[in-house]
Amino acid sequence: MNKLHSAFPTNFLWGGAIAANQAEGAYLEGGKGLTTVDLLPTGKERFSFMLGNIDSLTLKEGVYYPSHEAIDFYHRYKDDIALFAEMGFKCLRLSIAWARIFPNGDEELPNEEGLQFYDDVFDQLLKYNIEPVVTTCHFDVPVHLVEKYGSWKNREMINFYERYTRTIFERYKNKVKYWMTFNEINMLLHAPFIGAGIILKEGEDKDQVLYQAAHHQLVASALAVKACHEIIPNSQIGCMLAAGATFPYTCHPNDVWNSMEKDRESYFFIDVQSRGEYPGYAKRYFRENDLHIVMEKDDEELLKNNTVDYIGFSYYASRCASTDPEVLSQLTEGNIFASIKNPYLKASEWGWQIDPKGLRITCNQLYDRYQKPLFIVENGLGAIDVIEDNDTINDDYRINYLNSHFKEMSEAIQDGVEIIGYTSWGPIDLVSAGTGEMKKRYGYIYVDKDNEGKGTLKRLKKKSFYWYQQVIKTNGENL
Repeated sequence: MNKLHSAFPTNFLWGGAIAANQAEGAYLEGGKGLTTVDLLPTGKERFSFMLGNIDSLTLKEGVYYPSHEAIDFYHRYKDDIALFAEMGFKCLRLSIAWARIFPNGDEELPNEEGLQFYDDVFDQLLKYNIEPVVTTCHFDVPVHLVEKYGSWKNREMINFYERYTRTIFERYKNKVKYWMTFNEINMLLHAPFIGAGIILKEGEDKDQVLYQAAHHQLVASALAVKACHEIIPNSQIGCMLAAGATFPYTCHPNDVWNSMEKDRESYFFIDVQSRGEYPGYAKRYFRENDLHIVMEKDDEELLKNNTVDYIGFSYYASRCASTDPEVLSQLTEGNIFASIKNPYLKASEWGWQIDPKGLRITCNQLYDRYQKPLFIVENGLGAIDVIEDNDTINDDYRINYLNSHFKEMSEAIQDGVEIIGYTSWGPIDLVSAGTGEMKKRYGYIYVDKDNEGKGTLKRLKKKSFYWYQQVIKTNGENL
């Protein structure tokens, strides 16, 4: 047996990852309230909204909002889960829509219809021995909390989030073992509205607003960890980072330092969630930029005593950093994280640089830094798929992308990195978070729907469906 392919532990969790706002649809069914993602149209306006430049929290006539129907997982989850089971999934990462449980976000009592929906989904997963891996908040803040409280700008959000998470921990304590708090928590600094429901107003100090909101989320995350450990003693609850190592563009010390600073923008959140305290570099940044993070007396103790069990992260690409103005003009397109083009890498159709080795590097960096188990909960290739004769879809480019990343994941495990599992994004085509498109497809399963929302929603198995089926069946030996 080739030693490269024998690295995966016998209990490795192979699976896929979806999010409520990009898959479920049924945006106001079952008592669900309006969420921030329900306000995002397609096109350039969507990207501007994501950055916090939003002038209205009401839906507009004649505008297409892709999350409203998405791929209709809400009504089709049984068939979709059966397809995941056919591939042999050991786990499925999904999120609970906060506004399905508390439609406005600040109610005293939860919405039973929303709770029952996820009961049914989890029961269906467990029927096939698929472990649910649940994110409590994945880019969907109830709009009422934005309108009335300013979302995570307001400390009151901590209480609403704690009530919500305690409710779902109690409800699903016998069905869900693996949890995560905030999806890609570091996205708050890069796309405040989609990341945290934050609208930036003219005249506000952006850094002050965002880092104060970050503190509120970090305290809320610690309270969720505390509650999860109390309510579900055998549970594992992690954080979730939008990861990807940042390389210096040259060996100039300024480039090396700049790449470290770029990484620290993201590590900041995980340093607090995993180590339990604010790092020295963050305190210096606050001092030098006259930022004053308002904390209550028990906050530091709460953060210290309630650190996460594992580090969940997404990996799509590595990044490059430089201090050279001429080099800085060569930024990649298609990703919220602006990055300099790496001349040694190819890129996807959306400008995302393809770097399998970067996954191994990222795994080693995170494990060296935190010494906690890792869970790769997003990774995949967005591409335009073409349906050929007999409804076949030959997505060899996706197979090649995933195969090369799996080999590097295997290498990381042999390096001594502890990895719980891998959930590719998304195992079934769904709405793109960044662009709102359907033609940017990630799945092993094709969904007949276009960028305008037209199509039958019929599901088709791609070539990669059968390939991933074999990967799981052989536990990564058949790469």
